[in-house]
Amino acid sequence: YCLGSGLSWEPRSRAVEQVHLRCTEGSLEWMYPARALRVVLEPNLSSAQHTTVCIKPASDFQGASIYVEHAGQLHLVVSEAEGARPHHVSCFSAHTPQRVALFLQASPQRDISRRTASFQYELLSNQSAAGTDFKKMAVVEAMCRPCDNVELLMAICSSDFVVKGSIRNVSHDSENHMSQVDVSVQKVYRQKNRIFQQDETSGEWRGPIRTLLQCKVKKGGGDFLFTGNEHFGEAWLGCAPRFKDFMFVYRAARERGANPCEFQLN
Repeated sequence: YCLGSGLSWEPRSRAVEQVHLRCTEGSLEWMYPARALRVVLEPNLSSAQHTTVCIKPASDFQGASIYVEHAGQLHLVVSEAEGARPHHVSCFSAHTPQRVALFLQASPQRDISRRTASFQYELLSNQSAAGTDFKKMAVVEAMCRPCDNVELLMAICSSDFVVKGSIRNVSHDSENHMSQVDVSVQKVYRQKNRIFQQDETSGEWRGPIRTLLQCKVKKGGGDFLFTGNEHFGEAWLGCAPRFKDFMFVYRAARERGANPCEFQLN
């Protein structure tokens, strides 16, 4: 997390302020944007597996536009007008994975009213983003087709969240091309952050999972094993078999010694 203010800069200086962020995901908050800010993403990684960068502006993003530097040119990623759109995420390929430079250009303003150019970023590996359209964050992770057995067994090992539960409700957001599955959770096997939480009144565990509108998710009865990954504090659906089908696949794989990781059955 990085916090800065344009008010602290020398008024006559024409120098571009520069910050270096060394995590594969994080956030930056630039208050009272003035002139320009160069943000260099330099993750401490020896491998070049992170080849896609995604940026999600805050809902109150104001006062600047975001560009990415490539071959000495600046390419617009997020305009000030786009920043105010809810759930808007921009993704682009990182031509030099170990070093990605963003350029924030402050918008002209006549007064000193408070504006904040705040955004979150994530560096995605080319494995999770292979063969996708980077314009929509949802496309990077969501899978509409059912997972095969190999994908399912890998999902329980590598997903950010693995929960057993049932579908309470499904709502659709046609403007942002997303659907939200509200899950009543029986057991949390794993979660990266506290997306699935216990309701203080009822004691029931619940949580929302997002997926693509084009997946046409419908409410169905019975218990499922929900897996997936988190992006910008939201859970995105990966494999979601019926729990009894998952148990059959996992037990058969374990008998053959083909399970890639141990899973807590009870």
